[in-house]
Formats: sequence, C-alpha cells, structure tokens
Amino acid sequence: MIVLDGNSLTLDKVKRIVMGGEKIQIAQTSMEKVIKSRSAVEKIVSTHKITYGINTGFGKFSDVEINKKDVHALQLHLIRSHACGLGDPFPEIVSKTMIVLRLNALVKGYSGVRPLLVERLQYMVNENIHPVIPQQGSLGASGDLAPLSHLALTLIGEGEVWLEGKRMSAADCWKWKGLTPLQLQAKEGLALINGTQAMTAMGVINWLEAESLALQSEEIAAMTMEGLHGVMDAFHPAVHEARGYPQQMAVAERMRRILHDSKLTTRQGERRVQDAYSLRCIPQVHGASWQVLDYVKEKLEIELNAATDNPLIFDDGETVISGGNFHGQPIAFAMDFLKVAVAELASISERRIERLVNPQLSDGLPAFLSPEPGLQSGAMIMQYAAASLVSENKTLAHPASVDSIPSSANQEDHVSMGTIGARHAYTIIQNARRVLATEAICAMQAVEYRSVLKMSTATKSNWEEWRRIVPSITEDRPFSIDIENLTVYLKDQKTKESIT
Repeated sequence: MIVLDGNSLTLDKVKRIVMGGEKIQIAQTSMEKVIKSRSAVEKIVSTHKITYGINTGFGKFSDVEINKKDVHALQLHLIRSHACGLGDPFPEIVSKTMIVLRLNALVKGYSGVRPLLVERLQYMVNENIHPVIPQQGSLGASGDLAPLSHLALTLIGEGEVWLEGKRMSAADCWKWKGLTPLQLQAKEGLALINGTQAMTAMGVINWLEAESLALQSEEIAAMTMEGLHGVMDAFHPAVHEARGYPQQMAVAERMRRILHDSKLTTRQGERRVQDAYSLRCIPQVHGASWQVLDYVKEKLEIELNAATDNPLIFDDGETVISGGNFHGQPIAFAMDFLKVAVAELASISERRIERLVNPQLSDGLPAFLSPEPGLQSGAMIMQYAAASLVSENKTLAHPASVDSIPSSANQEDHVSMGTIGARHAYTIIQNARRVLATEAICAMQAVEYRSVLKMSTATKSNWEEWRRIVPSITEDRPFSIDIENLTVYLKDQKTKESIT
C-alpha cells in the first residue's frame, strides 16, 4: 500500500502503482488539509467574496461575476466546454498515472475540493477505472485543460472509461459499480483541470521506458562489440575517470562487466588500434543520455508533488492567490531534452548497424549478413528501416517548447506546448526501441559467424533468450515481423523489470 500525502511521491512509487498494481490510500494528515481547504471555499461562497474560479468566470471571463446560485453550474459548464480533446486516446497506463498525479496534487490541501472527490479518485486508481482521454488539444499552460477535462467528465458520469480492459461509458461504469456520479461543487471543476498532469503523466511513462531502453541499449551494444571484435581498451576506467562524468563512468563499468569474459572482443593492436566512434564512444554518448535522464527524473519528481492548481488557498482561506503554477515550462523543457537524449541512442545504434552490415566496415562479416550475398539481401533493408526511424526522430526532436500561441483572447498569451513535447518523446522512444531491436538482430547474426561459444556469459544469455523470438537468418524472409516481435519483447521486459 502506497500512501499519498502530496509531498513524497516518487517515480518508483508511481511505477509500483501503475505497473505493479499496488493500492493507494490517502494520508490522514493530508485528508485533514483537504477538509480545511474545503471549508475555506464554502466560506468564500457563503460570504460571496469575489474569488477567481469560485464565483467568477474563467480565463478572459475572470472579470465576470457569477451569481451564488450558479456556482455549481459554473463547474459543470467548465468541464463540458473544456472537454475538447482530439485524436487517439493516451495509453491506458498514462490515464491511470494522470489520476494518481492529480490526486496527489489535490491532497496537498491547496485546492478546496471535498473529501468525497479525492476518495472517488482513490477508488478509480484502486479499482482500475481509467478515463479515455484524447491525446491532442492541450497547450500546456492554464494546465492540461482539455485532457484533464476528459478525466473530470468521468467523475460526473460522462465520457468513457476503461474498466478491466473494456471500454465503456462512464455512466455504465458507475452503474456497474453501484455508485452515483459526482455533482461537482464550487471550485472542484477548476481544481481538477488546472494542472500539468497530462504532460507529467506522459513524462513519467516516457522516463520509465527510456530508463529501461538505455540499459537495454548497452546490452545490445555489447553484443555488437563482440560481432565486430571491438577494442575493450576504450572502456578502461582511467579513461572515464579522467573526464569525470559519473554517468559516463557508469556506462563504461557496465560494458566491462557485461563483456568481462568475452573471447570475441580485442585489445589495442590485436586487430586494430582503435574503433570507430559508434563503438569507442559508447560510454561518452550513452553516458550523456543518462545525464539527461537524471535531469528529467529530478524535474518529474518535483512536479509529481507540485501544487499546480489556480487559485491556491492558503492560511485557511485567508489568502487566496491566482498564480501560474499550471504553466508547464519546466516539464516542456524536460521532455524536449529527453527527446534528444533518446533520439541519440537510436542514432548511434543505427551507425553500429551500418558497421555490422557493411562489408567494408565489418571486419570480415558477410555483406549485409546475408547467407548468400547477392542472391539473398539479408539485413540490407533492415538498415534502411532503422535509418528511416532515426531521421523521423530528428524531426520529432525539434523542441515543442520554443513554440507558443496566445489563447483566451490574449489573457493566456504564453504557453509551454509541454504535452506535445511529451507525446513526441513517447513516439521517439517507440522508434528508438525498434532501431535497437534491429541492432540486436544484426548483432546476433554477427556473433554466430564469429562463434557463439566465445561470447561472454551475459551476452550469450541474451543471445539465447532473443533467439527464441527471432530465428537465425538462414534465408530471406519478411524481417519486419522479427523486428516487431523483438521490439514487443524489449518493451514487455521493461514492464517485468519495473515491477520487481
């Protein structure tokens, strides 16, 4: 059981909830803060103190005063009008993460919602009721308004949810569960949608997948080292200590560990003095991507515990401030940085693929790893496909955060586009995994030409596992099937590792 208190959520805890299925509960001290905050909102409503989002309109309508009798209807209209998301839905795991993050923000006690609302969100997490939330439509400031409105819709019995993997109307879901949809009260609609939880939830899943992918990239690169008789001296600890980056040193150490008993790798001067950069600079390039992962993790774990609502309620309601914590710029930058880091893992992987298939670079391997060069093309087009994905990643890696379009009649005149950045990062990660799967297929074929018996213990174990998924290339076949099968395996392996 993981306790949410608004202050101590980590990526590991989110992983255990959304991938491992751990239940959640709300800390008693946090529930007390929720109750106090709600009392403050009710006092504002009863005294008709003019306060943004409670008895005023929203955005450019912030100067429009709302009659006391209409404050509940104001929240309903807000959710319905803002549920303007478009396109395919977010992956279900992202929707679940969104609920967890929004709930953790609300229990900080600055948002003024009822305990009933936070309890219903807790119930949705524990019962695996996940909103169907379209991916497109957020500007990443004023919060992720459109995506989070689709989340809020489900609370009032509108929109759609996934329940036990089945897509259905929210109304049918609550009927099935024997529960009544909520009727939002003052401030609650705004409290649900003013936040960065769509981009952050997508960012969390991105980070978890990217971390696993970065580790897998080292295992795959190690097998390529064997297939190309790579020179191990480049991983000597002294080289990396001389530069001083901890992440670079860690990659070099893992490469040494993976390959420590290999009889296929070489030393300086045995076959060549030094390797090309795509082999020799694995610690430097992969290590730099790990630096980015560390940076992104830091920003995400701050945002996991951030109050991103507007207005925020302090001092038992004596101080209510309209600010801009919903602005997604920190996460927008983090996601754009993550895009570049993962794209580079794919880029250097594709260069290693080229060395494996190019007879002028492969140290004696058959051209394109073909069983009959000329008659059969072997891995020739695998490299084409990998190059295509790498180039696609280059366009997706263009920073979303440098763009801004004013909205709400220029009241909201600078936005982050962080959710676009997070979505593009997810696509880059999927593309990169396919490139790495392609490298793995080529590396497996290469070590078979060298001698499987001479592989290191670690790489041979991977070879045996991956060969259960992708057979040896003895004749040309549609290799897209092999690439996709190994890609699925790598992604599933990430999930298994994440819940252990």
